[in-house]
Amino acid sequence: MNTPIEPTAQLNTVDSDAVHAFLKDFHDSLCKKLETLDGQAHFIDDAWTRKEGGGGLTRILTNGGLFEKAGVAFSQVNGTSLPPSASAHRPELAGRQWQAMGVSLVLHPQNPYVPTAHANVRFFRADKDGEEPVWWFGGGFDLTPYYGFEEDCIHWHKTARDAVSPFGDQLHSKFKTWCDEYFYLKHRDEARGIGGLFFDDYSGDGFHSAFGLMQSVANHFHEAYAPIAQRRRGTHYTQRQRDFQLYRRGRYVEFNLVFDRGTLFGLQSGGRTESILMSLPPHVSWHYNYQPEPGTPEAQLTQRFLPAQEWLDTGDNT
Repeated sequence: MNTPIEPTAQLNTVDSDAVHAFLKDFHDSLCKKLETLDGQAHFIDDAWTRKEGGGGLTRILTNGGLFEKAGVAFSQVNGTSLPPSASAHRPELAGRQWQAMGVSLVLHPQNPYVPTAHANVRFFRADKDGEEPVWWFGGGFDLTPYYGFEEDCIHWHKTARDAVSPFGDQLHSKFKTWCDEYFYLKHRDEARGIGGLFFDDYSGDGFHSAFGLMQSVANHFHEAYAPIAQRRRGTHYTQRQRDFQLYRRGRYVEFNLVFDRGTLFGLQSGGRTESILMSLPPHVSWHYNYQPEPGTPEAQLTQRFLPAQEWLDTGDNT
């Protein structure tokens, strides 16, 4: 794991420079780990700037030994007025200058037995002369399998619990429930995946503690995902499994374009469209009123694995 970066100022002084340093290091180190995990392809760099202020570095890997498409993006943007998606429920942000920075990633494997994974960690700050800054952290990680395996679900959620438990006994339950509720397609009455962690507008017990939690979530992602990917990447599949994967990817696209706050914020704030939409899979399909055959692994996905549940009650809870 990356060594946590401590704020350089007093513990609860808001230290944007320390957050920026951690996110840049996390972006670099995670891309190296994912290249090793893929074992074949390498990321290409796409640096960009934003006319209104800031910029970022998007890295894309395609057609690798594991990943059909993987995107890992760092961004740091700023401005003088917030888009509606950020200010609608926070009237105290009116008239403040703002900055937002973060790392986001989506991994789309080729093998249908390897799940898609998403993670992001982010920091937001808004300033106004003569007033204290308004700030918070957000982020999390979630897993979207196409074929369910109980041991994978247990490992994923156990690692998620390990990431946040040092910062409060109730946080895992809170962030898991938040994730289950957030990554939900209301128009389908269906979860996008098996969940994980999600938190937003989080300041916890002050800057030092909240920053530590964000770093822990970031550093636990690879530990959560890599063993599952390694376990499933050699599983034989046929066109039937590939077709089902492409169909289920449609749910992923629907969520990102209709509900995802990060996508809405990026587009409304004048962000770079290519980087904002890097999360979309390279191949996807829709089939009118598709229904899997009862009793098949495809049917088990929605019946057994996608409904929100306490996975750690079904396995090793130590």
